[in-house]
Amino acid sequence: MSKIEWTGDTWNPVTGCTKLSPGCDNCYAERMANRLKTMEKQQRYRNGFEVTCHPDLLNIPLKWKKPKTVFVCSMGDLFHKNVPVSYIKSVFTIMNKAHWHTFQVLTKRSKRLHKLKDRLKWTDNIWVGVSVENNNLIKRIDRLREVPANIKFLSIEPLLGPMRKMDLSGIDWVIVGGESGPGARPIEEKWVINIKNQCVKNGIPFFFKQWGGTNKKKTGRLLRGKVWDQMPEINDSLRLFG
Repeated sequence: MSKIEWTGDTWNPVTGCTKLSPGCDNCYAERMANRLKTMEKQQRYRNGFEVTCHPDLLNIPLKWKKPKTVFVCSMGDLFHKNVPVSYIKSVFTIMNKAHWHTFQVLTKRSKRLHKLKDRLKWTDNIWVGVSVENNNLIKRIDRLREVPANIKFLSIEPLLGPMRKMDLSGIDWVIVGGESGPGARPIEEKWVINIKNQCVKNGIPFFFKQWGGTNKKKTGRLLRGKVWDQMPEINDSLRLFG
Protein backbone atom coordinates (compact mmCIF):
# COMPACT_ATOMS: atom_id res chain seq x y z
CA MET A 1 0.00 0.00 0.00
CA SER A 2 1.13 3.52 -0.77
CA LYS A 3 0.95 6.59 1.44
CA ILE A 4 0.52 8.73 -1.67
CA GLU A 5 -3.09 9.90 -1.53
CA TRP A 6 -3.95 9.54 -5.22
CA THR A 7 -2.76 5.98 -5.80
CA GLY A 8 -3.13 2.53 -4.28
CA ASP A 9 0.35 1.04 -4.59
CA THR A 10 3.74 1.69 -6.16
CA TRP A 11 5.97 -0.29 -8.52
CA ASN A 12 9.57 0.74 -9.09
CA PRO A 13 11.20 -1.10 -12.03
CA VAL A 14 13.35 2.05 -12.29
CA THR A 15 14.75 4.09 -9.40
CA GLY A 16 16.81 7.25 -9.42
CA CYS A 17 16.70 10.48 -11.37
CA THR A 18 18.49 13.81 -11.95
CA LYS A 19 17.23 17.32 -11.35
CA LEU A 20 15.51 18.91 -14.35
CA SER A 21 13.42 21.89 -13.21
CA PRO A 22 12.60 23.96 -10.07
CA GLY A 23 10.19 21.34 -8.71
CA CYS A 24 13.15 18.97 -8.31
CA ASP A 25 15.06 21.17 -5.87
CA ASN A 26 13.79 19.45 -2.71
CA CYS A 27 13.01 16.03 -4.19
CA TYR A 28 11.51 13.67 -1.60
CA ALA A 29 12.59 10.58 -3.57
CA GLU A 30 16.21 11.71 -3.60
CA ARG A 31 16.18 12.24 0.18
CA MET A 32 14.63 8.82 0.71
CA ALA A 33 16.99 7.02 -1.68
CA ASN A 34 20.08 8.51 -0.07
CA ARG A 35 18.77 7.53 3.36
CA LEU A 36 18.07 3.97 2.19
CA LYS A 37 21.57 3.76 0.69
CA THR A 38 23.01 3.79 4.20
CA MET A 39 20.93 0.77 5.24
CA GLU A 40 22.65 -2.57 4.69
CA LYS A 41 19.41 -4.39 3.80
CA GLN A 42 18.36 -1.87 1.14
CA GLN A 43 20.46 -3.10 -1.77
CA ARG A 44 18.01 -1.61 -4.26
CA TYR A 45 19.46 1.77 -3.37
CA ARG A 46 23.13 0.88 -3.24
CA ASN A 47 23.56 3.44 -6.04
CA GLY A 48 21.69 6.08 -4.07
CA PHE A 49 19.67 8.20 -6.48
CA GLU A 50 21.56 7.22 -9.63
CA VAL A 51 19.24 5.93 -12.35
CA THR A 52 19.03 2.16 -11.91
CA CYS A 53 16.90 -0.42 -13.72
CA HIS A 54 15.58 -3.40 -11.76
CA PRO A 55 14.62 -6.07 -14.33
CA ASP A 56 13.95 -8.60 -11.58
CA LEU A 57 10.97 -6.46 -10.52
CA LEU A 58 9.33 -6.34 -13.94
CA ASN A 59 6.93 -9.22 -13.32
CA ILE A 60 5.70 -8.03 -9.93
CA PRO A 61 2.33 -6.65 -11.18
CA LEU A 62 1.53 -9.98 -12.82
CA LYS A 63 1.69 -11.59 -9.37
CA TRP A 64 -0.85 -9.15 -7.91
CA LYS A 65 -4.16 -10.84 -8.66
CA LYS A 66 -6.43 -8.25 -7.08
CA PRO A 67 -6.87 -5.10 -9.24
CA LYS A 68 -4.84 -2.14 -8.04
CA THR A 69 -4.15 1.44 -9.00
CA VAL A 70 -0.37 1.54 -9.33
CA PHE A 71 1.99 4.53 -9.46
CA VAL A 72 4.85 3.51 -11.76
CA CYS A 73 8.35 4.65 -10.74
CA SER A 74 7.46 6.69 -7.68
CA MET A 75 11.20 6.70 -6.91
CA GLY A 76 12.42 7.65 -10.37
CA ASP A 77 11.42 8.66 -13.90
CA LEU A 78 10.70 5.98 -16.49
CA PHE A 79 11.47 8.39 -19.33
CA HIS A 80 14.87 9.51 -18.05
CA LYS A 81 17.50 9.52 -20.83
CA ASN A 82 19.50 6.84 -19.00
CA VAL A 83 16.66 4.31 -19.20
CA PRO A 84 17.06 2.32 -22.46
CA VAL A 85 14.14 2.38 -24.88
CA SER A 86 14.13 -1.43 -24.86
CA TYR A 87 13.62 -1.38 -21.09
CA ILE A 88 10.80 1.17 -21.30
CA LYS A 89 9.13 -1.16 -23.80
CA SER A 90 9.55 -4.06 -21.36
CA VAL A 91 7.78 -2.06 -18.64
CA PHE A 92 4.95 -1.28 -21.06
CA THR A 93 4.67 -4.95 -22.05
CA ILE A 94 4.02 -5.87 -18.42
CA MET A 95 1.43 -3.08 -18.08
CA ASN A 96 -0.24 -4.30 -21.27
CA LYS A 97 -0.41 -7.85 -19.92
CA ALA A 98 -1.60 -6.85 -16.42
CA HIS A 99 -4.84 -5.39 -17.79
CA TRP A 100 -6.68 -5.78 -14.47
CA HIS A 101 -4.52 -3.05 -12.90
CA THR A 102 -4.57 0.69 -13.61
CA PHE A 103 -1.05 2.07 -14.06
CA GLN A 104 -0.22 5.74 -13.47
CA VAL A 105 2.98 6.80 -15.25
CA LEU A 106 4.23 10.26 -14.28
CA THR A 107 7.22 12.02 -15.86
CA LYS A 108 8.93 15.38 -16.12
CA ARG A 109 10.58 14.25 -19.37
CA SER A 110 7.74 15.28 -21.67
CA LYS A 111 10.08 15.60 -24.66
CA ARG A 112 11.17 11.97 -24.49
CA LEU A 113 7.63 10.84 -23.72
CA HIS A 114 6.45 12.64 -26.85
CA LYS A 115 9.32 11.23 -28.93
CA LEU A 116 8.52 7.63 -27.92
CA LYS A 117 4.72 7.91 -27.84
CA ASP A 118 4.16 6.01 -31.10
CA ARG A 119 6.63 3.25 -30.24
CA LEU A 120 4.71 2.18 -27.15
CA LYS A 121 1.43 0.28 -26.79
CA TRP A 122 -1.07 2.41 -24.87
CA THR A 123 -3.66 -0.01 -23.54
CA ASP A 124 -6.58 1.66 -21.75
CA ASN A 125 -5.26 0.71 -18.30
CA ILE A 126 -2.22 2.98 -18.70
CA TRP A 127 -2.62 6.58 -17.56
CA VAL A 128 0.15 9.04 -18.31
CA GLY A 129 0.87 12.37 -16.66
CA VAL A 130 3.44 15.16 -16.57
CA SER A 131 4.64 17.23 -13.64
CA VAL A 132 4.17 20.97 -14.13
CA GLU A 133 5.16 23.26 -11.26
CA ASN A 134 4.91 26.70 -12.83
CA ASN A 135 3.87 28.58 -15.97
CA ASN A 136 7.35 28.34 -17.50
CA LEU A 137 6.81 24.60 -18.03
CA ILE A 138 3.45 24.79 -19.75
CA LYS A 139 4.86 23.14 -22.90
CA ARG A 140 4.87 19.85 -21.00
CA ILE A 141 1.07 19.95 -21.16
CA ASP A 142 1.10 20.55 -24.91
CA ARG A 143 3.35 17.54 -25.46
CA LEU A 144 1.24 15.36 -23.16
CA ARG A 145 -1.89 16.25 -25.12
CA GLU A 146 -0.48 14.44 -28.17
CA VAL A 147 0.21 11.15 -26.37
CA PRO A 148 -2.35 8.46 -27.36
CA ALA A 149 -3.14 7.40 -23.79
CA ASN A 150 -6.72 6.88 -22.62
CA ILE A 151 -6.23 9.05 -19.51
CA LYS A 152 -3.85 12.03 -19.43
CA PHE A 153 -3.22 13.88 -16.18
CA LEU A 154 -1.24 16.71 -14.61
CA SER A 155 0.64 16.62 -11.33
CA ILE A 156 0.99 20.27 -10.33
CA GLU A 157 3.15 19.47 -7.32
CA PRO A 158 4.94 21.23 -5.88
CA LEU A 159 2.86 24.19 -6.99
CA LEU A 160 5.38 27.04 -7.01
CA GLY A 161 3.38 29.87 -8.54
CA PRO A 162 0.11 30.84 -10.21
CA MET A 163 -1.04 28.72 -13.18
CA ARG A 164 -3.52 31.02 -14.89
CA LYS A 165 -5.47 30.22 -18.05
CA MET A 166 -4.06 26.77 -18.74
CA ASP A 167 -5.19 24.99 -21.89
CA LEU A 168 -6.74 21.89 -20.34
CA SER A 169 -8.20 20.47 -23.55
CA GLY A 170 -7.50 16.75 -23.74
CA ILE A 171 -6.56 16.57 -20.04
CA ASP A 172 -8.57 14.15 -17.90
CA TRP A 173 -7.36 14.78 -14.35
CA VAL A 174 -5.44 17.39 -12.35
CA ILE A 175 -3.57 16.82 -9.07
CA VAL A 176 -2.35 19.83 -7.06
CA GLY A 177 -0.14 19.87 -3.98
CA GLY A 178 2.21 22.03 -1.97
CA GLU A 179 5.82 21.12 -1.34
CA SER A 180 6.58 19.29 1.91
CA GLY A 181 9.63 18.48 3.98
CA PRO A 182 12.85 20.40 4.70
CA GLY A 183 13.06 23.69 2.81
CA ALA A 184 9.46 23.49 1.60
CA ARG A 185 8.53 26.52 -0.47
CA PRO A 186 5.23 28.32 0.24
CA ILE A 187 1.96 27.77 -1.60
CA GLU A 188 -0.85 30.31 -1.80
CA GLU A 189 -4.53 29.45 -1.52
CA LYS A 190 -5.44 31.71 -4.45
CA TRP A 191 -3.18 29.66 -6.73
CA VAL A 192 -4.99 26.46 -5.77
CA ILE A 193 -8.47 28.00 -6.05
CA ASN A 194 -7.67 29.29 -9.53
CA ILE A 195 -6.63 25.84 -10.74
CA LYS A 196 -9.64 24.24 -9.08
CA ASN A 197 -11.96 26.72 -10.81
CA GLN A 198 -10.34 25.98 -14.18
CA CYS A 199 -10.97 22.27 -13.62
CA VAL A 200 -14.60 22.82 -12.59
CA LYS A 201 -15.17 25.02 -15.65
CA ASN A 202 -13.76 22.32 -17.95
CA GLY A 203 -15.42 19.38 -16.16
CA ILE A 204 -12.08 17.86 -15.14
CA PRO A 205 -11.69 15.86 -11.89
CA PHE A 206 -9.62 17.84 -9.37
CA PHE A 207 -7.52 16.28 -6.62
CA PHE A 208 -5.97 18.45 -3.90
CA LYS A 209 -3.23 16.37 -2.31
CA GLN A 210 -1.84 18.61 0.45
CA TRP A 211 -0.83 22.07 1.61
CA GLY A 212 2.59 20.68 2.48
CA GLY A 213 5.10 22.61 4.54
CA THR A 214 7.57 21.21 7.03
CA ASN A 215 4.72 19.33 8.74
CA LYS A 216 2.23 18.26 6.08
CA LYS A 217 0.10 16.33 8.57
CA LYS A 218 -0.52 19.52 10.49
CA THR A 219 -1.47 21.58 7.43
CA GLY A 220 -3.65 18.78 6.02
CA ARG A 221 -5.48 18.82 2.70
CA LEU A 222 -8.72 20.69 3.29
CA LEU A 223 -9.43 23.39 0.71
CA ARG A 224 -11.89 25.86 2.23
CA GLY A 225 -13.26 23.15 4.47
CA LYS A 226 -13.59 20.46 1.82
CA VAL A 227 -11.55 17.47 0.68
CA TRP A 228 -11.13 17.40 -3.09
CA ASP A 229 -10.27 13.84 -4.09
CA GLN A 230 -11.92 13.47 -7.49
CA MET A 231 -10.47 10.92 -9.93
CA PRO A 232 -11.25 9.71 -13.44
CA GLU A 233 -13.65 6.80 -13.61
CA ILE A 234 -12.08 3.39 -14.08
CA ASN A 235 -13.74 1.07 -16.58
CA ASP A 236 -13.95 -2.18 -14.61
CA SER A 237 -14.94 -4.19 -17.69
CA LEU A 238 -11.60 -3.29 -19.28
CA ARG A 239 -9.81 -4.30 -16.10
CA LEU A 240 -11.47 -7.69 -16.06
CA PHE A 241 -11.41 -8.62 -19.70
CA GLY A 242 -8.64 -6.50 -21.26
